[in-house]
Amino acid sequence: MSYKILVINPGSTSTKIGVFEDETLLFEETLRHTTEELAGYNLIVEQKDFRRKVILDVLAEKNFDINTLDVCVGRGGMLKPIPGGTYPVSDELLEDLKIGVQGQHASNLGGILAKEIGDQVGVPSFIADPTVVDELMPSSRLSGMPDIPRRSVFHALNQKAVARRYAKETGKKYEELNLIVVHMGGGVSVGAHLKGKVVDVYNALDGDGAFSPERAGGVPTGDLVKMCFSGEYTQQEVMKKILGNGGFNAYIGSNDARDLEKMVNEGDEHAKLVQDAFYQQVAKDIGAMATVLRGEVDQIILTGGISYSKHTCEELEKRAGFIAPFTIYPGEDELLALAQSAIRVMNGEEEPKQY
Repeated sequence: MSYKILVINPGSTSTKIGVFEDETLLFEETLRHTTEELAGYNLIVEQKDFRRKVILDVLAEKNFDINTLDVCVGRGGMLKPIPGGTYPVSDELLEDLKIGVQGQHASNLGGILAKEIGDQVGVPSFIADPTVVDELMPSSRLSGMPDIPRRSVFHALNQKAVARRYAKETGKKYEELNLIVVHMGGGVSVGAHLKGKVVDVYNALDGDGAFSPERAGGVPTGDLVKMCFSGEYTQQEVMKKILGNGGFNAYIGSNDARDLEKMVNEGDEHAKLVQDAFYQQVAKDIGAMATVLRGEVDQIILTGGISYSKHTCEELEKRAGFIAPFTIYPGEDELLALAQSAIRVMNGEEEPKQY
């Protein structure tokens, strides 16, 4: 049996949608929202009716009959920490998306919109592998300070999708493999996948690990504390240095890895130093995750936008190729990943999780 699937992936100033028939994309649209359109909403959840109308209007313009849908799936939001998987949008899950139990973020709207449109046409609605997926083993939670435990916040949707893709392409089950997955985009996350669970991962939002195009990563803690209490910066200004203006932005004034590579190719020595440091830090993260897996690593997978760079992939393989072979899945296809999660549940390949 084939399934028609509506996928909804909300961003801060856009809503990306896709309509699939099984894994075949029928069409996709990125619906952009102006500052003026969003200015009247104080909370993310207040935007739901506006965004729902925009989605339904575009589907109507495409002459797509929403009554032919079999399932709706939305990007998961800032829920409480949960294991990876596909979750029906229950009343409790819906309420936690509305209040944003771990913060207000546009992704919270994914499940809300999927639920409302799904209910309208009488089909199930799901979310899958949100950024708050937490499968850490107990020892991964200890940071050295009991009042600041390590948290699992990372590119779970794409990491899980490429891990499953590699397993499928090699004729194995994800739950049989030990993998290190490296997502390199605006943020970088490196995860240790032990038999289908991400048992250790660097906090890709505002925590530790390699610096990235927009994030500072694990900076020297003592100096960061001194900066916070210097009186020269507000909390918001320090956070902006860590998340947004850190990494490539801080060193070269651009968050585009292609700009960095262009500067290096033009002979810019400072840019070369930044690039070398980035490769070194990502490779160190890979090595650290290899120790979590006790050296038993079946494959290292590079993904995310930066992995389109052949030079980057080659340099990382030079540094960490002794650990395990590399596979590269450049970019990220979050719409397809969400559609695949719904398909696995609808055809009985995967049991839906209960929130």
